[in-house]
Amino acid sequence: MSKIRAAITGVHGYVPEYVLTNAELETMVETSDEWITTRTGIKERRILKGEGQGTSVIGIESCKGLLEKTGTDPKDIDLIICATVTPDMPFPATANIVADQIGATNSFSFDMSAACSGFLYGLSTGAQFIESGTYKKVIVIGADKMSSIINYEDRTTCIIFGDGGGAVLLEPSQDENGIVDAILKTDGSGANYLGMPGGGSRMPATIESVTAKKHYAFQEGATVFKFAVTNMADVSAEIMEKNNLTGDDVAWLVPHQANKRIIDATARRMGIEDDKVMINIEKYGNTTAGTLPLCLWDYEKQLKKGDNVILAAFGGGFTWGSLYLKWAYDSE
Repeated sequence: MSKIRAAITGVHGYVPEYVLTNAELETMVETSDEWITTRTGIKERRILKGEGQGTSVIGIESCKGLLEKTGTDPKDIDLIICATVTPDMPFPATANIVADQIGATNSFSFDMSAACSGFLYGLSTGAQFIESGTYKKVIVIGADKMSSIINYEDRTTCIIFGDGGGAVLLEPSQDENGIVDAILKTDGSGANYLGMPGGGSRMPATIESVTAKKHYAFQEGATVFKFAVTNMADVSAEIMEKNNLTGDDVAWLVPHQANKRIIDATARRMGIEDDKVMINIEKYGNTTAGTLPLCLWDYEKQLKKGDNVILAAFGGGFTWGSLYLKWAYDSE
């Protein structure tokens, strides 16, 4: 009896309407469109505005679109995993809120925090429930409202991040297509270089912590860039070697959209041509856990059944990994 594989059978994304351009950022901090573009590849990013609008909005809209396009009854969903570092609140989980709002009354749900690698971790976790035969329909969301934890006086971070995300439906594969393999890694020493010190049990919110701006994301850019280039490229090459793949065998690389130079370095290490690399960083920026599903959503119509697809990410903490799947359907 062949092993059950978990296949992505649908994808949908959501980004807010408000567009924060490089030109607008020029009026907020000392920067320029040329400086941002040449160093990151970003031209604009989306911002979720409005009172009481949290990451759940992105998850809810992504799931509603996903259920509609796949013709899925929300009551048939067994599990919802939401990868995010910007939950609506510490608890309940944002996934719980999404499940309630979309009518997934028979599912259980939880959040997963792995920064920019969160969607990869979520996919791998969700796949285990499918492969074991425990569940038939699992939704994995990757979404973040990064504007909620970004200091718009800090030009090292505010130029990079945006809000948005997407969701995929995982179901048992009817053939050899689906998630084949994943390599996931962590190095906790990375907390010194990329993270958010305030807001947790170590540093609960106080007047002093807020005044000191400890509730914003920070990064030591040069160190993070070095780690990201090396580790994201290495783990992607590792999963190709482990599965006897060459650059010619791979139809698409789906890289985390953190920086165009990191994406280019990863593709070169894998021997993959530029026209096989999914890129939308110029219009969304870095949406953290949201970048990979947003890429799949943007490129869905170009994906073909049986395509070998490699997903790769690197995030705060540090977290990183790569996942190999065979695409399970042709888009109509």
